[in-house]
Amino acid sequence: MLLKKMLSESGYSVLKGNIENVDITGIRYDSRTVTTGDLFVCLRGALTDGHFFADKAYSRGARAFLTDRLLEELPDDAVQIGVRDTRKELAVISAVFRGHPADSLHVIGITGTKGKTTTALLISSILSGAGVPCAYIGSNGVIINGEHIDSPNTTPESCELQKYFRMMIEAGVRHVALEVSSQALDHFRVYGVPFDVTVFTNLYRDHIGEGEHSSFEEYKAAKTKLFTDYKKNLIVTNADDPNSDAVTGGDTLTPRLSYSLSDPEADYFADGIKPFRDRTSLGISFVCHHNGASVPVHLKSPGRFSVSNALSAIAAVGKYGIDPQTASDILTNVTVTGRFEVVEGLEGRTFIIDYAHNGISLESALSVLREYSPKRIVCVYGSVGGRTRERRRELAEVASRLADYSIITSDNPDFEPPSDIAEEIASHLEKGTKYEIITDRDEAVRRAVRISRDGDVVLFAGKGHERYQLVEGVKVPFSERSIIEEECEAIRREEMKKRIVRSNG
Repeated sequence: MLLKKMLSESGYSVLKGNIENVDITGIRYDSRTVTTGDLFVCLRGALTDGHFFADKAYSRGARAFLTDRLLEELPDDAVQIGVRDTRKELAVISAVFRGHPADSLHVIGITGTKGKTTTALLISSILSGAGVPCAYIGSNGVIINGEHIDSPNTTPESCELQKYFRMMIEAGVRHVALEVSSQALDHFRVYGVPFDVTVFTNLYRDHIGEGEHSSFEEYKAAKTKLFTDYKKNLIVTNADDPNSDAVTGGDTLTPRLSYSLSDPEADYFADGIKPFRDRTSLGISFVCHHNGASVPVHLKSPGRFSVSNALSAIAAVGKYGIDPQTASDILTNVTVTGRFEVVEGLEGRTFIIDYAHNGISLESALSVLREYSPKRIVCVYGSVGGRTRERRRELAEVASRLADYSIITSDNPDFEPPSDIAEEIASHLEKGTKYEIITDRDEAVRRAVRISRDGDVVLFAGKGHERYQLVEGVKVPFSERSIIEEECEAIRREEMKKRIVRSNG
């Protein structure tokens, strides 16, 4: 595409060179991925500034640059286009470059502190199960017609987002459930996207610290943007959350639907909530009330928050003619990878993988598991390297109160020594807490499976859907589910051998 056409919807000035006949074959913001013919966009981040890597992009073949200042170090044949905000313009030019694919999609945006991934995946599952193919973009990657693509961010950068939207169009998919993070809203990753439905799950104190938000108010303001700054045709909001009006109430013109576990006047109301547990798994059931009809719903995940997530999904898909009964029939068989994901392995024991990686989410997860009256809760967890250390204290305090036994291990240590992270977590444990440190997460997972007893629930917290461990900048393949299944199978084989030996006298 000609650079001039790509810039047709942008406010810009030519800082250097002539843009008339410049042809662009791709858009890049990471200098390491640049190839000849790419436009390099200089993005300012929390830790790095793309302007400092423009020379590297030039050496790899880029000859056109989107920048917020003149880059004197670039050779004279480098065309430089100046804009006020490169992140916002990246979103604009990416949409133009891909032919505005979002305009042909029904985009369902979900935001909130907790529940975004589960709600988005439930929406995608219900619609797809009802014969309305729906893609997914979020923490679990990108899923289009069952094909999975890894993505480093909850909400991809705008140029990747537009690329995925175009892939959906080409695959015949016209609906997408999109997780919208606070960082995405602050950094214009979804700028210009026309939303059909926006969903608010909840708001808690989180993502506050170095490289994230400076305060809760700043965090809340970022979430609010989805409901004040973007086109949408329907708002679905959680009437049980005290921040709901503050986050979504600024838009008084767009139709809205409410869902609640406590207010019978909500558009979608859940009662009759009952947890259930069998010999290897657990879940929860409830009755969904809407427009005078009452529909039983059975979920393969535990906790009242699972009810809230399911209720919000049922409300959202109603926009597309999916009634609660149809949604309920589909939800009966739906599981969400890495979000209270039950791994059935050994009779009498329940193994659960969850993404809980901070104090709030771990407390929620462990509190829910307590409702199922386990003999013990064994919790395997760690903390990400190079991040806020406040989380480590929170994790330790929560595990001290709510877990019967802790195995402290690695969770994407990156460039920080795993032993240092584990020892720091352990230093915050309450006196008398039963725990051990096993920095090798593979070994820690196997140890947890081995020490589990009949009636126990073992929570593997932190990794969730991730299929890697980040160690010294390298993503090392790691599948928690596979390790659990392998160790359970090994135990079953050992027990079988013992039975054979006993039977043979």
